[in-house]
Amino acid sequence: MKSFEEKKEWLRQILREALGQGACLAFSGGADSSALLAAACKEREISGGTVYAVMFDTFLHGKGDEEAAARTASQCGAELFKIPVNELDNPAILDNPPDRCYLCKKYLFEKLGGFAGEHGCSVLLDGTNADDEKVYRPGLRALSELGVKSPFREAGFTKEEVRRLGAEYGIPAAARPSDSCLATRLPYGTRLEMDLLERIRDGEAFLKSLGFRSVRLRLHGPIARIEVEDGQIPSFSQKRREITERLKKLGFVYVTLDMEGFRSGSMDI
Repeated sequence: MKSFEEKKEWLRQILREALGQGACLAFSGGADSSALLAAACKEREISGGTVYAVMFDTFLHGKGDEEAAARTASQCGAELFKIPVNELDNPAILDNPPDRCYLCKKYLFEKLGGFAGEHGCSVLLDGTNADDEKVYRPGLRALSELGVKSPFREAGFTKEEVRRLGAEYGIPAAARPSDSCLATRLPYGTRLEMDLLERIRDGEAFLKSLGFRSVRLRLHGPIARIEVEDGQIPSFSQKRREITERLKKLGFVYVTLDMEGFRSGSMDI
């Protein structure tokens, strides 16, 4: 097994080749894409080449803190570009099929491919890491079909090592909790309606404003099932009346806490 330093050197080689052909990096401002952008810009200083940081301005994928993302891109020395995309314009995903992630990822990266072609770039990059192969990630098939390179996965970086690398570059997003597509809050086969998804987004924003870091509001008919980190379950209990009152105002009939705590992909079970 390669050491962290050996993986960093391998990453440099991958990025050197990609930047030499012109690279467009799918940038969300999260831990993975921020660390990758920092590494790419550092390699550009040493070896030259081109890298664009491109953010999807989408409905289903959380925008996070766009100002923070712009600051991160600026800190890395990259200009930030945005591609407006509404995934709900793609009828294939409206009923939230089990392969939604594949369909959505392909839809988004085809848009990125168009941007790359317009800017004379031959390589698409994303921040997928080696740990992503251990969980259900149907979107990885789309990346493979479109020839998208995932340098962290290729070099064997785990999520923890990606965060470590980001911290070495002084990237604030290195400690940011992971986010995911809003459609993951609903069971497969549920119609993706804009009003419902906006209410889920508003509910999660409220919970985060109370200090809950990794949080998911998952909907099962009239039941809102909330996941928070194990260590924050006592805090949730203390604030349950405030939480219940606010979420009911948003239209959620029953508000429940999942005692298993936060876990990515719990709708895939």
